[in-house]
Amino acid sequence: MPPRQDTTIQPEPQPKPPRDDAAPLLAIRDLSIALPAGGDRPYAVRDISYDIRAGEILCIVGESGSGKSMSANAIMGLLPNYLRPERGQILFRGQDLLAQPEGVLRGMRGKDMAMIFQEPLSALNPLMTVGEQIAEVMRVHDAYPGPAREQRVLEMLAFVGLPDPATLFHTYPFRLSGGQRQRVMIAMALALEPALLIADEPTTALDVTTQAQILSLIARIQKEKGMGVMFVTHDFGVVAEIAHRVVVMEKGLVVEQGPAEQVLNRPVHPYTRRLIAAVPHRRAREQADAAREEVVLEVKNLRKTYVTGHGWFGKKRVVRAVDDVSFRVRRGETLGIVGESGSGKSTIGKCLLKLVGIDGGQMLFDGQDIAPLSESAFRPLRKDIQMIFQDPFASLNPRQTVGRIISDGPIAAGKTREQAHARARELLELVRLDASAFDRYPNQFSGGQRQRIGIARALALDPKVLVADESVSALDVSVQAQVLELLRDLQQRLRIGLVFITHDLRVAAQICNAVLVMHQGKVVEYGSPSQIFDAPQHGYTQRLIGAVPGRGWDSTRVNTGGAQA
Repeated sequence: MPPRQDTTIQPEPQPKPPRDDAAPLLAIRDLSIALPAGGDRPYAVRDISYDIRAGEILCIVGESGSGKSMSANAIMGLLPNYLRPERGQILFRGQDLLAQPEGVLRGMRGKDMAMIFQEPLSALNPLMTVGEQIAEVMRVHDAYPGPAREQRVLEMLAFVGLPDPATLFHTYPFRLSGGQRQRVMIAMALALEPALLIADEPTTALDVTTQAQILSLIARIQKEKGMGVMFVTHDFGVVAEIAHRVVVMEKGLVVEQGPAEQVLNRPVHPYTRRLIAAVPHRRAREQADAAREEVVLEVKNLRKTYVTGHGWFGKKRVVRAVDDVSFRVRRGETLGIVGESGSGKSTIGKCLLKLVGIDGGQMLFDGQDIAPLSESAFRPLRKDIQMIFQDPFASLNPRQTVGRIISDGPIAAGKTREQAHARARELLELVRLDASAFDRYPNQFSGGQRQRIGIARALALDPKVLVADESVSALDVSVQAQVLELLRDLQQRLRIGLVFITHDLRVAAQICNAVLVMHQGKVVEYGSPSQIFDAPQHGYTQRLIGAVPGRGWDSTRVNTGGAQA
């Protein structure tokens, strides 16, 4: 048998960053932004200083609340009214932006400096076509008048790799995928060829292949145009992929900065070491004891089809979201389901919870096929299969206390109020939240703490199976590490079967005993993490693994001094 060819996508060599003695395009000097009185800390950012040079990519990393996005908004003059720079300078080509009136800043936005936002669907106007929105940038600055404007829009759509620009010009944002919408945002930002591009978490919500395409696109544009790029992220894989230099922020302070190679491989500050120690990586050994446990959930030949139409006279389109999928989950085992957006992985989760009907197949829970059960017949079993949702803030009732959120399920299942409240307090302790959380509301907690509340709610009914749908994708790397460790600990102690749906292959490699790879509704590969990640057989799996950002950088080889996340 001939040796398997290495199909891993090799990153393009990075251009050399500009010399350190080159004049900075942007210089932030001792910038402090005060927060309203009464908060946990007086400053959003305090006495921060760093430079961005033309022709370099500077990555700003840190957890939520570190001040990285705040400094980006300050550069663009987009701070909310209740925040104000108290002191310091933001020098763009030697000109202090903090001293400029709003009219001057408005003239610079889009033309001299531009920003790509994290969520393009929120940033794009749903009532305007893609072409109209890109053209508006040019109209505001009176650039490319007449027919040249539409031609420039078509050029930009093609430049960012979007298909059929002429058709896309007249398309509304909601008809595009997440990756396509992000490309439209990039086209808008680059329409007038600004000298400075600020990208604020532009790939966080994207699957791994789309993320790789956007990172490659930004790196190519930066190289071709010679721009300075400020890339805000919490993903160290992204940093390893594209950064020339890195600035690390913690609680509004710059705690470390330097060349990317130095910060990634020889971090000095304890906070940087903790962040790198929290990067998901393969466990040293896979659990073997789960193989001896009984099967709690078995799916056989599951099928789910959606039929969509395109207008009154349009042909109906049949989408096989889940096409003949089979797998098993044992007690104490974690099955990872990975794939791109649209692969069918979240639809499987909805089917398991019977949130959508299925078109064929079996779902055997403790040997009983729950697929044909009516809602009333399934209701007694619903407590045994619980879900942890992707967005804990959207899934928690903001008008209810945490204690009530956790207690309502057990009370509805027959427990007394006293029993349910006692169980809720036990679960809060189990997920490592303070007892005072019982009487507080969801908006009083961080994202990671809210996810812990979601886990406690899911555990309140003592389920045998947990379905976690992208439950850590929006969390900072250190918070993500804590939640993953918590899930693994609870799952092993309580012997719960866990179905872990994710687009993050690093996370899947860390937490799963078995991995199911989905593509266009079908299972293309199914095996242990070592088999899937070290010796992938299917071309699609190979492409997924090849697209993981920073795959040439191994965080486990970095000396973090025993730092804990």
